[in-house]
Amino acid sequence: MKKKQASIKDNISAASLIIVILLIWHFLTTTGIVGPFLLPKPLDVVKAFIEDFPTIASHTGITLLEAFLGLFAGVTLGFIAALLMDFSETLYHALYPILVLTQTVPTVAIAPLLVLWMGYGILPKIVLIVIVTFFPVAISLLEGFKSVDADKVKLLRAMGADRYKIYKYIKIPESMGNFFSAFKIAVSYSVVGAVIAEWLGGFKGLGVYMIRVQKNYSFDKMFAVIFLISGISLILMRLVNFVQKKTMPWIEEDK
Repeated sequence: MKKKQASIKDNISAASLIIVILLIWHFLTTTGIVGPFLLPKPLDVVKAFIEDFPTIASHTGITLLEAFLGLFAGVTLGFIAALLMDFSETLYHALYPILVLTQTVPTVAIAPLLVLWMGYGILPKIVLIVIVTFFPVAISLLEGFKSVDADKVKLLRAMGADRYKIYKYIKIPESMGNFFSAFKIAVSYSVVGAVIAEWLGGFKGLGVYMIRVQKNYSFDKMFAVIFLISGISLILMRLVNFVQKKTMPWIEEDK
C-alpha cells in the first residue's frame, strides 16, 4: 500500500513539473520574449502533430521497425558476447578491448561510413543500432556473471553440476537485474540510433522527416517529432519495466 502511494506521489510530482514547464514555455512564446523562429508555441506543436499525423505515423513505422530489429540483434549479440567472455578468460581479454573500441568512435562518424558501404536501405540503420545497443548489454551482463557468489558456484559443482546448470540456476537468474538495467538503456539508444542513422542517410523515417521539415523551417513539426521520440522511448522503457516485474516477481516481494 505504501509503495502504491509513493508511486502515485511520484507520478503527481512528475506531472506537476511538466505542467509548470509547459506554462513557462507558453508564457515565453506568447509574450514575445522568445521569438517563434527560436521556439514555437506549445499549441502550434500540438496542431502541427495533428495536422501532419498521417505522414508522421508512416515515418514512425519505419523507425520503429529499424529500432526493433537492431535492438533484437544488439541484445542477442550482447548476451552471447557476455557468455563467451565469462566462459573463457582468453576470449575476455580478446573481446573486451574490441567492445570498448567500438564505443570510442562517435555515432555520427560511423553512420555515413555505413551508408557508404551498405547503401541507403535499412541495413546500415540496423547495424548502427546494433553497435550502440550491444555494448551496455554485454558489459552489464558480464559484470552480473562476475559478481555471482563464488561459494554458490562451488557448491553446485560439488553436487555434480556442469557449466550449463551453473548458468541456468545461478549465474543467469542472479544477473537478470543487470540485464534489465542495460536493456532499458539499449531500448532508448535503439530509437535515437535509428533517427540519427536516418538523419545521415535514408529515404524514410523520422530522421528523414526531421531533415525535410528543418529545411522548410517548420520548427513546430521538428518539436512534434522530438516529443514523439521521447514518448516512444518512455513507453518502451515502461514496457521493459513490466517485463522485468513479470520475469523477476521476487523483486516486488522484497520491497
